[in-house]
Amino acid sequence: MVPGPKNLITDVAGLRVGNAQDDTLKSGATVLIGNAALVTSVHVMGGAPGTRETDLLAPDKSVTAVDALVLSGGSAYGLDACSGVVDGLRADGRGYKVGQASIPLVPGAILFDLLNGGDKDWAENPYRALGLAAYADASDTFDIGTIGAGTGALTGMLKGGLGSASLVLPNGSTVGALVAVNPIGSVTTPSDSHFWAAPFEIDGEFGGKGPDPASGLGRDLNSRKITAMFERANTTIAIVATDLALDKAGCQRMATAAHDGIGRAIVPAHMPGDGDLVFGVSTGAQAIQNPAQDAMLAGHAAALCLSRAIARAVYSATPAPNDLLPCWSTLNA
Repeated sequence: MVPGPKNLITDVAGLRVGNAQDDTLKSGATVLIGNAALVTSVHVMGGAPGTRETDLLAPDKSVTAVDALVLSGGSAYGLDACSGVVDGLRADGRGYKVGQASIPLVPGAILFDLLNGGDKDWAENPYRALGLAAYADASDTFDIGTIGAGTGALTGMLKGGLGSASLVLPNGSTVGALVAVNPIGSVTTPSDSHFWAAPFEIDGEFGGKGPDPASGLGRDLNSRKITAMFERANTTIAIVATDLALDKAGCQRMATAAHDGIGRAIVPAHMPGDGDLVFGVSTGAQAIQNPAQDAMLAGHAAALCLSRAIARAVYSATPAPNDLLPCWSTLNA
């Protein structure tokens, strides 16, 4: 397996990602859109999720595909970013057809960034406008780090962010991950330098520091984030995607396997105060040749991509006024 040419989720052909953020608010939204509707499912392992329209993604539900997915800051307020994306899709004539009606289907998930030092004294919920702006920004290339849904994200010890990574598999298919990293756990070891995901790094994509040579790691759960704000102000939300023609059950299985990527890159993960969630997406462009092996490889690659995307998010974060936590780049200059 090797990274795709952009090392982004948009190496899966037909996908676009858009971002919008307000630096004063210290928050933003990210949207994933396909050239056509996307077969999608979801798996939640965190104890405090915030979601919109995820019930319809269960394999036994009748809707077979959705028009877009949203990751947003803002906690419950951020769910309104989905409404902005719905507005954009409707204006472009996209949506689920019911007679003469067209209904854009846009599930979403949010992270908590309401206590991160940004100005949250708004008169009108800003997230619908951010969602629409992210929709208008959608492209097959995009930046990572302090952008979109990752703008105000914080990890246990360092500033979080938006990350992405991809892999091209031996069977010719592509798998990618997109993640907003805001966990209660840390993405680096107590050194603030070595990433937990270091064993999975490719070509120095998040600094090339390698694994921490220390032993006995993981027992010290000190958290600058808890000290600075609040224990339940967390969540890692992600999308993993492939061009393999997976059905909804296959997408759910890929999303479930991808959670291993969170557990390898964040310590601790999937806590009661986290809302850890992974959407699994298929564009359906590539036929499955070997059902058992192709599904296994997709899940494994999704976990690898998600671990790398998490580390890349923190590695790429940049300082901003009123930050509560330092950036990896500042401490490792």
